[in-house]
Amino acid sequence: MTDSNPVMIAVAPNGARKTKQDHPSLPINAEELAATAANCLAAGACMIHLHVRDRQQGHTLDPDHYKTAIAAIRREAGSELIVQITTEAGGIYHPRQQMQTVREIRPEAVSLAIRELCPAAGDESVAADFFAWLYRERISTQYILYSREDIQRFNALQSRGIIPQEEATILLVLGKYSSDQQSSAEDLPPLLAEVKQQNSWWLCAFGAAESACMHSAVELGGHCRVGFENNLYYPDGSTAPDNDSLVSLLAENAAKLGRRYASPAEARELMGIR
Repeated sequence: MTDSNPVMIAVAPNGARKTKQDHPSLPINAEELAATAANCLAAGACMIHLHVRDRQQGHTLDPDHYKTAIAAIRREAGSELIVQITTEAGGIYHPRQQMQTVREIRPEAVSLAIRELCPAAGDESVAADFFAWLYRERISTQYILYSREDIQRFNALQSRGIIPQEEATILLVLGKYSSDQQSSAEDLPPLLAEVKQQNSWWLCAFGAAESACMHSAVELGGHCRVGFENNLYYPDGSTAPDNDSLVSLLAENAAKLGRRYASPAEARELMGIR
């Protein structure tokens, strides 16, 4: 690898499930998210994957909560860092609510799970309209895929034009959300075997093996998402003090493999964000 192929690093600092009981430095409110964003930008992140919480620290897709957090991030971290919102259902929201949140916020970037927004053939028409709207609005869309079956279905949707991008961005989730989940880099090649060559892929992983999984992603030309949403630990099993320490570790390891981290400006170019 050469530095003509920089690795894009996103930080996912909190997710929908963890609380301060899991880690005292887990960012919950807008001010904490903004400080985390600034620190992770300095450490090498080009994008923050943003979840917001209600007053009880619970998962919410409330547009006002999102707008407050985004404004705080812009004040603290500036306009450079890409802010990607989530549409995660979290066992609370149904697809039309998820879509409406995005339509109201009109973010620069969004991640969405195909299995949530388009779970069956009967959902394809509504999902296609939403995906086409995202494409027209130039909202950078990252499609979340959890399995070989997810990837195969995504490929079929893309071939049929329901996914409008000819060159799409996907996030491969190496494992599943559970309290004891530990990902393995050995599970990545079977997923990559299903990924179309024209699509850009990112990876996230769970547990202390996150770093080893990111090592594989960097070697294989992918891009990486790290942070407390999926992992609280260093490779030796000790607890990381904060999100930016995990970003720094990834940036350092990527450099050793011949790939520097992409700046937000480079990432915007690669992701088609204007």
